Amino acid sequence: VQLQASGGGLVQPEGSLRLSCVASGFTFLTSVMGWFRQAPGKEREFVSVIGWSGSNIYYTDSVKGRFTISRDNAKNTVYLQMNSLKPDDTAVYFCARGRAGTPVVLLRSRERYDSWGQGTLVTVSS
Repeated sequence: VQLQASGGGLVQPEGSLRLSCVASGFTFLTSVMGWFRQAPGKEREFVSVIGWSGSNIYYTDSVKGRFTISRDNAKNTVYLQMNSLKPDDTAVYFCARGRAGTPVVLLRSRERYDSWGQGTLVTVSS
């Protein structure tokens, strides 16, 4: 299993970035995928999750209305479009695969994911 995240960088407040995570080594089509983030000195926290068909989507409250998760099963890729970025969004962002058989609505905790990418750093600063 490999998850390769990219797209991070330095952006000014209210700017946008799109993160990508390319998956390989497993059946992406039937896997639930999530994004987490970890700010300096803080625990890794849930950001968003998307079901295998793209129809079940959840966000943490702090990013609702600003972030959009999506997936392209033909490209084995999950995306996180981040708009109206704030300094508090500064973190390393990780994509992860949910444990098989876990309902999407329960995939908000790290323990329910079994594979992680290496992370991509997002810095929001003027």
